[in-house]
Amino acid sequence: MVAVFDRTHSAIGVAAMLVAGQVIPALAVPALVARVEASRHRGELTGLYFFEALVTAMLAVLLWHFWLPAVLLLVALDGTAARAANALLRTEIARTARTQARTEAGTNAGGAAEAEAIAVDQDGAERAANAALNVAFSATFVLGPIIAGAMVAGVGAPAALFVDVASFLICGALLTDLRPYVEDAAGESVGTRMRAAWTHISETAVLRRLLLAEAIAFVFFETGAPIEIAYAKVTLHVGARGFGLLLTVWGAGTVLGSLVFARSLRRPLGVLLSAGTFAVGLAYVGFSAAPSLVLAGIAALVGGIGNGTELPSLFSIVQRLTPKKLHGQLMGAVESLSAICPAIGLPLGGALVVLTSPRTAFLIVGLGTAAAATALLGISGVRRATPTGEDAASIEHMPPGTLGGSMPHEPAAK
Repeated sequence: MVAVFDRTHSAIGVAAMLVAGQVIPALAVPALVARVEASRHRGELTGLYFFEALVTAMLAVLLWHFWLPAVLLLVALDGTAARAANALLRTEIARTARTQARTEAGTNAGGAAEAEAIAVDQDGAERAANAALNVAFSATFVLGPIIAGAMVAGVGAPAALFVDVASFLICGALLTDLRPYVEDAAGESVGTRMRAAWTHISETAVLRRLLLAEAIAFVFFETGAPIEIAYAKVTLHVGARGFGLLLTVWGAGTVLGSLVFARSLRRPLGVLLSAGTFAVGLAYVGFSAAPSLVLAGIAALVGGIGNGTELPSLFSIVQRLTPKKLHGQLMGAVESLSAICPAIGLPLGGALVVLTSPRTAFLIVGLGTAAAATALLGISGVRRATPTGEDAASIEHMPPGTLGGSMPHEPAAK
């Protein structure tokens, strides 16, 4: 972003780069995930990381011989590979956790009670895996920009990108043993896999409502981004440093929220999802009323905690509502959903600032986010996806309290 702005001196150029890196990949990620899962070749996930290393190296070289169209093309390719790799990595980690839990519990269940206990253990292992991954991601989202800012200021953007190249190569080497191949997808075309995922969404009413409500929430999340800089500079008069401080506090809150989720493995997922979304809305409302940077910082901390709780809850719920053979497809769908919503939210946020004021804009966005949180709270008591193949070992209904209510053997008051 810094390099593009320095060479184009245009916010439109930066906006074009964001669209290339987020919105365009949203259209290609589901197909790429389907192709990788249907491939019998080893190293497909490693290949995506190595591809990111190659593209990033080309970007670094291109910054010395700048040409915006080529930069946008490479950013779009990198964004597509990144989101597909994220979806596949989440799917593989959850699948590995469930397999390990099933192995430790024993696969020869003697009856319905034993089968339910095994299913609960697998769900808990999957949720713990999502929590661990979210803590790691949240920490890097805070540290990465700080390191990048220092490097870009000190030695330039290309050097920072070459550090990225090294990180992608290391990641790819670490993941050579992971194989995203789905046995049930053998012989199926990409189109068939995508249609199967779409059919599942269409036929699973609660999943369809969940994704719709979450899409609305994502739009409101992104709507707040263009308001923040005007809010810091025009409303609070704290300048770029105050703006940076708000972003840092929000990032710290995200790490705290990730830890909250990791320590709440017995809490209903539906409550965590709606509470996290509501916390983001509460933060925006807090921004609209805060008279000083200190109170705005408190609101930012609350919003970050909500962010860190909401996303892993969403991934866990989607996984539980989906047959295992379609996990990768649905993770790709969520990645695409989060990528395409900025195309609506960013212009909406800019328009609200122009038409009203930063405070009023944040109030509108906060109330809209709170409404989405209320809709998400209504998702409870849902059924599992119909078991097939490996899923047949688990019970048909989700354990009580998975999305709402209390967990088995746990007092309702708790």
